[in-house]
Amino acid sequence: QVQLVESGGGLVQPGGSLTLSCTISGTNFRLATMAWYRQAPGNQREFVARITPGGFATYSNSAEGRVTISRDNGKAMVALQMNSLKPEDTALYYCNYNNVIWGQGTQVTVSS
Repeated sequence: QVQLVESGGGLVQPGGSLTLSCTISGTNFRLATMAWYRQAPGNQREFVARITPGGFATYSNSAEGRVTISRDNGKAMVALQMNSLKPEDTALYYCNYNNVIWGQGTQVTVSS
């Protein structure tokens, strides 16, 4: 059974940085495409970043240049480093495994 556990969310001031982590168990992580999505209140869930088994990363337009997705196959972990955070980045951030399985989400709030 594949399980995803996100961590690292919190309250940060505008312009600040935050790194989210997602640890995965119950699968061969090395073969997985991992992604981060987010959902703000009243909005649909939207794509943030994705990383392939080979480490190729893609980003949404809003994330490009401010966000870095990375993976540690030894730790079965994917991270999302976010810089220059804006209030509109406030959302529940979800980790996704192979476009099939979701974590429970971790809240990011950007506010002064």
